[in-house]
Amino acid sequence: MISGIAHINLTIPRGTLEQAEEFYGTTLGLTSAPVPELQVGTILWFNIGSSGQQIHISFGTTDPSGTRHPCFKLPSPKDLEETKASIYDHHVRGGPAAPMAADKPGEMDSGTQGKEYPTRFFARDYAGNLLEFTL
Repeated sequence: MISGIAHINLTIPRGTLEQAEEFYGTTLGLTSAPVPELQVGTILWFNIGSSGQQIHISFGTTDPSGTRHPCFKLPSPKDLEETKASIYDHHVRGGPAAPMAADKPGEMDSGTQGKEYPTRFFARDYAGNLLEFTL
């Protein structure tokens, strides 16, 4: 029986591990985890808190219009808004690791469109991966 998710894998273009470290490590605040010795420089792993769950980043094709996505759960409305602001600030600031798209805090966004999901938002990382954030 499945009891949880150990990790999900997101793909990025070759040569962009630094951008992944900046976005997932700095902007989202995930902690880097050690990768197998033979894969150093080709993948990144990030811990999701102390849950035992991880995000793995590897080289592969990306689709900036795709709808496949992970959904990250945040513990409180305050944390959700702080994460939204961090992502949006990075989007506006720009740079190689800047998200392609991000909902602007305080405005109607992709999470306020229906009564089923009043507290969620979406963003696209620098490689085009769709990311959802919710309570």
